[in-house]
Amino acid sequence: MKKQLLSLFVTLIVFCIGNSAFTQEKLADTKLGLQILDYIKNNEKLSHLTSTDVADIYLDRTSYSKSSGVTHVYLYQSYKGVKIYNAISNVAIKNNEIFYFKDNFVPNLKDKVNVLSPSLKAVEAMQKAATHFKINIEGSPEVVSSSTLKKVFSKGGMSQENVPVELMYLKDKDGNLKLVWDLSIYTKDSKHWWSVRIDAINGAVLDKDDWVINCSFEGEHTHQNGHITSVLKQTHTFDVFKKSMFFVDGSQYNVLPLPIESPNHGSFQVITNPADPEASPFGWHDTDGIAGAEFTITRGNNVWAQDDIDGINLTNGGSPDGTASLNFNFPITTLDQDAANYLDAATINLFYHNNVMHDIWYYYGFDEASGNFQENNYGNEGDDGDGVVAQAQDGSGTNNANFATPPDGSAPRMQMFLWSPAGIATDNLTISGGTIAGNYGSVKPSRGNGADGTGNITGPSSTPVTGALVIVDDGGVIPEEGCSPLVNSANVAGKIAVIRRGSCAFTEKIQNAQDAGAIAVIVANHNNPTSDPDYVPYVNMYGVTDPEFTIPSIFVNYDDGQTIISAIRRRERITATIVDNGPFFKDSSFDNGIVIHEYGHGISTRLTGGANNSGCLNNNFQMGEGWSDWFTLMLTMKASDLGTDGRGIGTFASGEEIDGQGIRTRKYSTDFGVNEYTFNETNDDRVVGQDADTGEDIRLNEIVHYNGTIWATMLWDLTWAYVDKYGFDPDLYKGTGGNNKVMRLVIEGLKLQGCNPDFIDGRDGLLAADIALTGGADQCLIWEVFAKRGLGVAASRGDLAVFNDQVEDFTVPDASDPSLANCTTLSADTFNTSDYKIYPNPATNTITITSNRNLGDVKLQLVDINGRMVLTKSTTLSRNVDLDISGLQSGLYVLKIVGAYNSTNHKIIKE
Repeated sequence: MKKQLLSLFVTLIVFCIGNSAFTQEKLADTKLGLQILDYIKNNEKLSHLTSTDVADIYLDRTSYSKSSGVTHVYLYQSYKGVKIYNAISNVAIKNNEIFYFKDNFVPNLKDKVNVLSPSLKAVEAMQKAATHFKINIEGSPEVVSSSTLKKVFSKGGMSQENVPVELMYLKDKDGNLKLVWDLSIYTKDSKHWWSVRIDAINGAVLDKDDWVINCSFEGEHTHQNGHITSVLKQTHTFDVFKKSMFFVDGSQYNVLPLPIESPNHGSFQVITNPADPEASPFGWHDTDGIAGAEFTITRGNNVWAQDDIDGINLTNGGSPDGTASLNFNFPITTLDQDAANYLDAATINLFYHNNVMHDIWYYYGFDEASGNFQENNYGNEGDDGDGVVAQAQDGSGTNNANFATPPDGSAPRMQMFLWSPAGIATDNLTISGGTIAGNYGSVKPSRGNGADGTGNITGPSSTPVTGALVIVDDGGVIPEEGCSPLVNSANVAGKIAVIRRGSCAFTEKIQNAQDAGAIAVIVANHNNPTSDPDYVPYVNMYGVTDPEFTIPSIFVNYDDGQTIISAIRRRERITATIVDNGPFFKDSSFDNGIVIHEYGHGISTRLTGGANNSGCLNNNFQMGEGWSDWFTLMLTMKASDLGTDGRGIGTFASGEEIDGQGIRTRKYSTDFGVNEYTFNETNDDRVVGQDADTGEDIRLNEIVHYNGTIWATMLWDLTWAYVDKYGFDPDLYKGTGGNNKVMRLVIEGLKLQGCNPDFIDGRDGLLAADIALTGGADQCLIWEVFAKRGLGVAASRGDLAVFNDQVEDFTVPDASDPSLANCTTLSADTFNTSDYKIYPNPATNTITITSNRNLGDVKLQLVDINGRMVLTKSTTLSRNVDLDISGLQSGLYVLKIVGAYNSTNHKIIKE
């Protein structure tokens, strides 16, 4: 039931002003809290909570949503003062009334707690975590701050940030609560920001999340907290100044503007004064809230874009300088060249789109109060000091991108990598003279050498290097491996060194050759690129280069290497020319879809469970990947698009044409013939590989991008339902089309769905968001969309700890449901939950549809997985209707029941 809260609105506003957005006061100690406790006590749906369960609840954060008029209150549960990890519930208040309560509290606390005090000290827990993740602790970390339940340790050489260690309870898979130490470690290589729970009794690692989210084809992501600039909040007359004196700074950027997705989708354009006056009132290069730019480089309040070619992940990379005129018109003539040649242009595009993401989503509710990314919140709610650190051409990896999202007030990091080119370089190595003259295929070293050291490993350039070939000799058992200082330096000097792959790092071989005076290196590799199914046209390199390499190196396959070595040993007089004629790496900073996707992780992480919590999207469903793909699709939509089109993600970075498959298992489309995914696909637990570290099986539905694709498929269907109803508006900031309405709906839904959401929580959050935004005008539309993909009213999430027990359902609520009172899509003749059933399924010869009332004239259509209509029948759906499928081949089909007012889809298996 709903309970009126007297004077709640006034109380809440005073509460928020007095305590900012970060509160953490005991619920029972505030007037607002007492009113919420009264609601819990008198709500039948919350009757499972005992007085002990709610005796120790704290106000974690509040934020007001301008779009909906909803105040979001986030609560966390404790037991005897010890917080319960992710036991975060959120309350939505509108018009002085609690209209939505997402319960994530643990019931019957006192019966589930294992112990009251730890056996393990906080510092010991930190040491256990370091051992688990193979991290060295240098010296004895200092205690920076200390309280009864929490200690903060200095970085200690193990982390880029101080290490907070707090006593908490963790709910295990059986529902019991174990006392743990909760801590976070941001590894020095920026590849992981571990959030981990250590058993406070025996030191075992019980639970871990990574705030860094990586987005390769196989899937994963990142986070970082390196404060760029700490600026005091400007609490003076900002609101008046913001509305009347927006600063036009004359800035211009040569970029791929939205809705262009990549260089394959459109051309570079010069955009002038793009900063939005509401979202970025002092422009993109300000940090102090006073007219005039603080930075003339790609740095400002929302983002600092820089390169990280060396892959050392510090905030000291280069940033293009637009000078005092903020002119970032850095022309780029072609991408068919080494990526280093257009580094400035890539960094500018990265800076531009991080700012655009900030400004667009500000209008839909991702603002300061909700935890957006700004160095200076200009006197508004939320915490300062967390503009995005965006790194172009990051050298610590390839074929990936990532985003790390710590809690509000700590800076996220976006890392954009180069993606390997398609095809083998066929003419980068030319040999002249002797019996082996001709062009040879080769691969290049990856740029940078990651976290194992500094320096740069160079491949071939557009300037040819020509010289005689000589085999290296290190004086060892296999002298041509070059693992020790060369004993034939006099012969190597001024020539191209040929080295056989062997027992030491590539960097050591190349270093020894360079020290001996070689002008280039050819490494004879073990694998054969033309036949190796795992071949990629580059070689990852690790190790310290000191001094940095100045000579190019390439890698040939085993057969070609043997041919070259044999010819040299026959004393043939041969020379070689090494030059980079491609194929060239793709720069993901030009794939706007990937940039948007990464930034989207920051949005969904900050909004789910409140901006103080970064661990609320880490259950089995991994829906964050779905929202991020959806963000990409939304901002690259065009008026000419159709819902039935197939949209791939990351086609540019992966070297495909614009109509390519992309990096997901399905294209996004409303057409079941293109994308047939329904909720049941989350049960697909086929083994698709093994974990490289543990050897354990990896199952398809354990891969984050797989489940994310299913969720994004549903959101994409929802988008097109809104566009079909309300039209499309290309204005991404203040448009009024269906695309704008669904953007507002999704942001509000993220705030409402609660911590650790599954698909049903996500659906319910959107339904609640529609009530908040429109009074429920689109409840029917939302239900119909999700029901078609198997997320109808009777769908079941199963056990969140289990991967394959979800149950799909294709029915919508009964039209008499009170929540549908304000929507107009469903009618009295709509099919609903209790009207009919379909059996048997799987079936061999006949499918029977049994209805308990006359549902009128319908068409029964059976569609195969390729979208072909294989059977159709017109009938009156009353009592029993049989459908003969005996003549069909075995397999999966979709049965469409199309009536006058509605249609439903059901998956049918023909045995």
